Amino acid sequence: MAASVAQILLESAPPVCTGAFSPTTESPFTMSALNVLGTALQACSYDPLTGYFRDGCCNTDAHDHGTHVVCAKVTADFLAYSLQRGNDLVTPRPEYRFVGLRPGDRWCLCVNRWLEALEAGVAPLVHLQATHAKALERVSLEQLKEYAL
Repeated sequence: MAASVAQILLESAPPVCTGAFSPTTESPFTMSALNVLGTALQACSYDPLTGYFRDGCCNTDAHDHGTHVVCAKVTADFLAYSLQRGNDLVTPRPEYRFVGLRPGDRWCLCVNRWLEALEAGVAPLVHLQATHAKALERVSLEQLKEYAL
C-alpha cells in the first residue's frame, strides 16, 4: 500500500505537538507536550487523523477518560482483538471524524487497551517519540521500548 503525502511528510519531518488545553493557562498551546523519552512530543498520524483532539497528536487532558496516549502502528491481530473487546476500530464513523483503521495505520491508543493487548500477546509496535509521557503512569518505559518501532 502506498503511503499518503501526509504520512510521508510526517515521517520525514515530524512536527512537534503542543500541550493540550488546560483551563488554568492563559495560552493553552504555547507549551510543548513531552513524550516518554522526555523530549518534545511528535505527531502520530495525520492520515488517518488521530488523537483525542483529532489533531494528529497523542495529547490528553482531564476529559480524556480513555487516556489516548500510545502512538501505535496497528496490526490485523490487534484490530481483531480490539473488536473482540468491544472497540470497533475498523468501521468508519464519519460523525466522529473516524475513517476506520487498516493494518499499518498509526493511531493513538488508550494506554489500558495497549496493556490488555500486551497481556494477550497482540500489542502493536509503538512510536516512542509520539507516545505521550502520561503513558508512563500505567506502563513502563522498558515495556514500551520492547515494542518500539
